[in-house]
Amino acid sequence: MSTDTARETMDFDVVIVGAGPAGLASAIRLKQIAPDLSVVVLEKGSEVGAHILSGAVIDPVGLDALLPDWRDDADAPLKTKVTADRFYWMGPAGALRLPNFLMPPLMNNHGNYVASLGDVCRWLAARAETLGVEIFPGFAAAEILYDESGAVVGVATGDMGIARDGTRKPGFQRGMELRAKYTLLAEGARGSLTKQVIRQFALDRNREPQKYGIGIKELWQIDPALHRPGLVQHSFGWPLDNGTGGGSFLYHLGDNLVSVGFVVHLNYKNPHLSPFEEFQRFKTHPAIAPTFAGGKRLGYGARAITEGGWQSVPKLTFPGGALVGCAAGFVNVARIKGSHNAVLSGMQAAEHVAAAIAAGRQHDEITAYEDGWRASAIGRDLRPVRNVKPLWSKFGTILGIGLGGLEMWANTIGLTLFGTLSHGKPDHAETKTAAATSPAAPAPRDGTLTFDRLSSVFLANTVHDEDQPIHLRVRDMALQKSSEHDVFGGPSGRYCPAAVYEWVEEAGAPRYVINAANCVHCKTCDIKDPNQNIDWVPPEGGSGPNYQSM
Repeated sequence: MSTDTARETMDFDVVIVGAGPAGLASAIRLKQIAPDLSVVVLEKGSEVGAHILSGAVIDPVGLDALLPDWRDDADAPLKTKVTADRFYWMGPAGALRLPNFLMPPLMNNHGNYVASLGDVCRWLAARAETLGVEIFPGFAAAEILYDESGAVVGVATGDMGIARDGTRKPGFQRGMELRAKYTLLAEGARGSLTKQVIRQFALDRNREPQKYGIGIKELWQIDPALHRPGLVQHSFGWPLDNGTGGGSFLYHLGDNLVSVGFVVHLNYKNPHLSPFEEFQRFKTHPAIAPTFAGGKRLGYGARAITEGGWQSVPKLTFPGGALVGCAAGFVNVARIKGSHNAVLSGMQAAEHVAAAIAAGRQHDEITAYEDGWRASAIGRDLRPVRNVKPLWSKFGTILGIGLGGLEMWANTIGLTLFGTLSHGKPDHAETKTAAATSPAAPAPRDGTLTFDRLSSVFLANTVHDEDQPIHLRVRDMALQKSSEHDVFGGPSGRYCPAAVYEWVEEAGAPRYVINAANCVHCKTCDIKDPNQNIDWVPPEGGSGPNYQSM
């Protein structure tokens, strides 16, 4: 495709990619410090919150720092405080509740809030706009812009109106260049531009590989008689085997709403495993199913989660910009939350950027942000749990969680039992061959409690123009056939929670079909493909899921 049409250019002091909690916190803090700064936030979703999916139990420490008066704001969507906190070990037919006194203090959720993170981001966006932040939803940042010295000087949005064959359709519109003194990447886990700058500037040098999970979530409206506002419940164990990490969450919000979800660590070994199937199976457990009797499923979605923590956080800064939030990997996997650190990291980056601009600087490296985060509240949150994930991965669920708990208790008095452990191989390299593993039985389907993937994707309100280039790019289709299919048994047809990928028999030979219109932008394929042969790139701006209250 020719790119001879000139792109419009807009200049700002700061460009922020992603209107999640980190990006919006950055924007708000910049305008609090320096109201005259020009700040723009690009959001690839059709509106702020459309691509936001989380549990979510929210630690308010970030909001308390960013907006100390937030509790006085009638529009703040954090209304339901945690009232009960339960942990269960699940077996096939029963559940053992773990006494709360055994849990390390940092696992306590009292004082936290159960809320929709998407709604929180919509509210933060309104607060940001009141301060003068410009927010452009429906614009996907597709390209990093560099100057002649190699520094990042902004981003370009993707072209609109390109047909699947690469030709220009009527109404074609060239993308815009948004140039800035500093660019903050707040794309969330496995962002496409974040991948590029990590590679370009070797930001992961001397770091452990990032680790990931896939979180799949449903939103239900349940029988009021079964609703317990503020109840927070987590489990591990069944239906996963001891060698496969993961667990569940079940949160009672307001208005008879329940958020239920299942996380599978993406270092799982069996290519036959389907996280979606295990989620549906989990809901049939006798300790879980009664919650949904007479209820109605309202929403569905999925998202990759960073799990590497302390030892996997890349270098945060590069010439002209920085990583914030889940783009940097600030999720606390033991506490099962990360939005508080996302907000805090956005604030920290903003403060250093504002100081740099005030000093007349631009396009250089704000090294003070990288130098300071480990001694900040973020570092104090992540360091005590740094060995939970590697212990779980090495020793399995039962022993690994037990050892992780002991390590967290030891850290409360300043001790460590294990130093800082390695994560080992990246997730995709953990996958065994199909011949070395056994298929799992499919989960039951009744259309009332358990469902198939296509009916689930319908509830994600996913919209893509089918006549646009496929945004799931297979680098080498021959490799996909000879390895992903022939050696690993086609795991993309199972790890994808949206039925994007399938191998179909055609004229006696398998053909790889990519149903790109189903994609919910979880990024799992970009992470788990055993050959790293799939690249997720943004489709046209405004495409993808349109989550409501997720």
